[in-house]
Parts: sequence; structure tokens; C-alpha cells
Amino acid sequence: MKKLVLFAVVGVVVVGTVISLIGNDVVHKKSSSVETQSDPLATTSKPVASVCSSTDHKEACVDSMGLLVNNQSATPKEFIQAAIDYTLNEVKSALDKSGTLSQAVKGPREKMAVDDCQNLLRFAIDDLQASSSTVGKSDLHRMPDREAQLRNWLSAVISFEQTCIDGCAHDSDLNETMSNSLLNATQLTSNALAIASTMPDIFKRFNIPVNKTAASRHLIEAAEDDNNGYPSWLSSADRKLLATDNTGLTPNAVVAQDGSGQYKTIGAALAAYPKNNKGRYTIYVKAGTYNEYITVTKNQMNVFMYGDGPRKTVVTGSKSNAKGISTMQTATFAAVGTGFVAKGMGFQNTAGPDGHQAVALRSQSDMSAFYNCRIDGYQDTLYTQTHRQFYRNCVISGTVDFIFGDGAVVIQNCLIIVRMPGKGQKNTVTAQGRTDRREPTGIVIQNCRIVPEQKLFPQRFQFQTFLGRPWKEFSMTLIMESTLGDFIQPAGWMPWQGDFALNTLFYREYANRGPGADIAKRVRWRGYKVITDRNEVLPYTAGPFLQGDQWLNGTGARFVLGLTT
Repeated sequence: MKKLVLFAVVGVVVVGTVISLIGNDVVHKKSSSVETQSDPLATTSKPVASVCSSTDHKEACVDSMGLLVNNQSATPKEFIQAAIDYTLNEVKSALDKSGTLSQAVKGPREKMAVDDCQNLLRFAIDDLQASSSTVGKSDLHRMPDREAQLRNWLSAVISFEQTCIDGCAHDSDLNETMSNSLLNATQLTSNALAIASTMPDIFKRFNIPVNKTAASRHLIEAAEDDNNGYPSWLSSADRKLLATDNTGLTPNAVVAQDGSGQYKTIGAALAAYPKNNKGRYTIYVKAGTYNEYITVTKNQMNVFMYGDGPRKTVVTGSKSNAKGISTMQTATFAAVGTGFVAKGMGFQNTAGPDGHQAVALRSQSDMSAFYNCRIDGYQDTLYTQTHRQFYRNCVISGTVDFIFGDGAVVIQNCLIIVRMPGKGQKNTVTAQGRTDRREPTGIVIQNCRIVPEQKLFPQRFQFQTFLGRPWKEFSMTLIMESTLGDFIQPAGWMPWQGDFALNTLFYREYANRGPGADIAKRVRWRGYKVITDRNEVLPYTAGPFLQGDQWLNGTGARFVLGLTT
């Protein structure tokens, strides 16, 4: 009866369809009682067929075009706008259904899962609205760089939707209900991403020339960088601030536990963030251990937070999945607002290996950077949830899947420390979560050192350690120019379960060194490859992969846009 009640509450009505669930995958099929065409593009207009040809869910794509189907004068821009706006409406509908479901669920974990879904879908709506606005205001064929921004936002929407579904996995009925209510939204988001990823081809089919020489220097609120590489919105005072070693700075807020600052907690300093703030909002957090849970909200953009060093200024917490808390909400520190930068700070989760999922730092902040920071935990230490992120000169420690998520992430010149795992556990450095092959996301580890902690060192061969395992079907991880310790398993990589994702994942190694970099006995999966051509690896460096030339100078972090050797 529980399943029937949930479906009745959510009000999921799928006319003439059969929903079948296979594992975590949702398959949307037409009922046999309805006559269908094998190719939905064969019965639609040529312009619609041209736009929808690259999508995986063609029937949903054709349906999303609505009034444009018979409009022979419709432009590619109008088709792209329609795909995004239709997706936006479906996500809003799913949010409404989750609100109804929230009133029906009784258990605290179920309530938390639905609450997470509502927050995630609101984030998805924000990114879809930004995508729609960008398409509406842009001459897309004259600004080919808009493709990267649209793909960034739409990939985040996919991640938010999937995270919602994953968060309901502990309850099969709730998981099924949420999967069904998000079915149309997930298919349409995939289609929108496919269309955004093939915009040059679409313009070509419409005989519209694309300006290939247009400068790829456009970001939200940042039309172009100046000659020094800083975004145009960054004031001269901000540039000076970011270029210094913090000596003599005048921050907007000072946090000190001893009362020598304006605030005693980081949360209080963030609460003072001015409405409609322009430029950087700088918070100096003096040395101390801050036992508080922090979220830099979506409205708190361009926050620059710095401390007295990653071992002196530490934000700590101990929330964990073992305590019944959802993975997303276990984070000690969460960065959401665009453009967050942290320097000289420590973030930790002390739940230990028995806490299971226990996040120290979660970032979904687009164009975020972490410089000279420590991120310490065990399982799921660093949650690189969505959007573009950069880490430099940081220490990241953990045991199981301790760098995970679905953002576009470059971790450069960092020390990655593998810790002593729990009984029966195997160490895995990464677990990347790409669910759509077109997402421009992945974990890139460049010029780093992967070593065992001192406690693990004497027993490092007794506990197996792998570079990663595929959390999702199109998991993408590249480790390059890095030093790998002798405790890395000769196979390098570990399966998730059976042969799941072994043919579809994207795992690569390039120019690594150290005893753990021996590739003689590496896995023989179809999705794994050792790269030897530097030109093949260049697209995954910070410049092209993160569009880092457009924003990294504005973070104040040191960085290399290409290869280090």
C-alpha cells in the first residue's frame, strides 16, 4: 500500500506509457497499445529533425518544440530557447510534486531526502533560468564561447537531478517515485545538453555562419578580461587584494574567537554579507578551531575567505551518513555562491572511517578556487558537486572515494594523502559522477603527489589502494604528471560493481612517475587508456577544461593553464 499512497500523493500520471526501472536506470517506453514510429524525426519538420538529431530522447525533443514544429521561419536560437524553457517548466513541475510528497513522508531520513531534492531542484531552476537568459540575450552564432557556459549550467542541472534521485536510494518506494516524477525533466535536460553541445553544427545546417574568431572571453557579469588577465568586473582594489600575501589587507569582516574581530563566528560574518554586494566580499578568519557548519549561499557571490594557515584556521565538524544525515548535509563547509575563493584555511570532518559518507568540504560554486588549504576526512572528504573548480597547493586526505562529485575540477600541485581505512575497506582516491557522456565534467589531478599517511605507511600493502572507481556510467578521471606512491595497486583502478561502466567510463593516465605509476599491469577496460601524445591531453588542462584563462586570475591563486612539463 505504501507505494500506491506515494504515487497517489505525487500525482504522477503517465498517459499511455510504461515506466520500467532497471537498477538505477529509468527507461521510458511507449505502451504497446499506442501506435508509434520507429523514428520520431521522420514525421516532424525538417528544422526540428535537424535540431533533435543529436539527442538521445528524440520523441521528447520533438514534443518540446511545440509551436515551432510547423514554423518554417523559426531560427536555431528559437529552437535552443524552446528546448531549455521546456526543460525549465518540467523541473518546476517536479519541484511542485516534491512539495506535495514532502507532506506525505513520515520518517526523518525520507523527509531529509525530499528536502534535499527541493533544494537541488531550486538550484537546477536557477541554472536553467541563467541558460535561458543567456540564449535570449546572445547572438549565439557570433559568440561560440556561450556553448561552454551553457554546457556548464546544463551539466549542473543533470547533477542536481541525479543527486536528488541518489539521495532517495535508501527507500525503494521513495526512489521509484522520485525517479518517475523527474523522468521527463532528466530526459529533457539531456536533450538540452545535446543541443547546446552541437550548436555549431545546428547553425551550419541552417546555413548560418559561425564566428569562429570571436574571443572566448565571456562569462556571466564578465564580458572580457583586461590585458592583465583579470575579469572586467574585478575592481583595482580587488586585484591588489588578490595579488598580495594578505599582509596589510583591510577585509570587510574579521572573525576571531577571542573577540579581537568584528565577529566570533564565520556564520555571523557571512550573515553580514551586504545585499546586492558588488565585487569581492573579504572575510579574514583568525587562527582558531571553528566548530560550526557553514554554507556560503547562492546569493553570497564573490566571497574571498582567508585564514592564518590551513593548520591554524580550521573549520571542523563530524556529521556523517552513519548518523542518519544525507551525504550532502554532512558537509562541514559548503560553497554555493559563484566565485568563492578560500586561502590558507582548513576544512575537516572528524567522523572517522566508521562514519561512512562524511564530507569536509562541498563545493558547487562556479569559478571557485581553493589555494593553500587542507581538506581532511575519511570517506567522501571532498565533494566537488557541480560547476568549475580549481585546487592548488592543497592537502586532501581520506580513504574511500574521498574526491568525488560531478563538477569540472582541476586539482593542481596538491598533496593527496591516503589514510588508514576502516576494517574491510579498500581505499579509492576518486569516484567521479558523470551520468551523461556530453557533460564537460571530470576530475583532473595534475602534478600532484599521492602518498600514504604516516599511520598507514607500515601497513600500506595490507590495505588495497586504487586511483578510483566509476560511481556513474560515464565517470571521467584523468591523472597526469603526478607522482604515485608504491602502495597504488598495479591494476590502478577498481570496478564499482561487476562490469558496470567499464566500457563507458573515461579513465586516463599521462606522464605519471613514481613506483605506483607502472602501467604494465593496469586494467584492460575499454574505457581506460594511457595517453602518450601531449596534444591528446591538452584539452583537459585548466585552460580549456575550466575555461581558466577567463577567470583564474580573478581568484588570486597561482595556476598553470596547460601542462607543467
